[in-house]
Amino acid sequence: ILRIYTAPDRKAFIFSFFGIVDLLAILPALVLIPGFRVLRVLRFLRIFRIFKATRFVLAVDRMIEALGEVRRELLALVILCSLFVYLAACGIYVFEKDVQPDKFGSIPDAMWWAIVSLTTIGYGDVYPITAGGKIFTALVALVGVGLIAIPSGLLASVLTEARVEEELQDGKDSEEDEK
Repeated sequence: ILRIYTAPDRKAFIFSFFGIVDLLAILPALVLIPGFRVLRVLRFLRIFRIFKATRFVLAVDRMIEALGEVRRELLALVILCSLFVYLAACGIYVFEKDVQPDKFGSIPDAMWWAIVSLTTIGYGDVYPITAGGKIFTALVALVGVGLIAIPSGLLASVLTEARVEEELQDGKDSEEDEK
């Protein structure tokens, strides 16, 4: 209630994301009032209070800015990954459909294996047993390492640039303050 009272634009705050989070966070306190026992279910919404802290974290802002700067590259990578998932599923289907029809009986079934292999997770619930399937899996895993490394490198590069620019700007600001 105090946050609403101190907000510059009360109406805007009440309907903002953080205003709604605040409202949902205090609703469980109303459980003490006899008619509001139904609201006990809303206690789990207290976790959303964490979101209030993130708006003050510079690193989150920097990450959002970095994602915005490389969004085209990331979109191209998502499209490329989708294509690789499909091609990998088709490839493993060719190698394994006859010997493991229960696991690789269709291309959509093989897509689970492709996603797990390309992301290098490797659950081990579905795996090839033919020599061709194993060799193909090794190649897919190598491609997967590259698919993980590319966006990691892009984000690291942009985040580093943002930090350097921020430090340069802070240096300029402190020099101007000294004058």
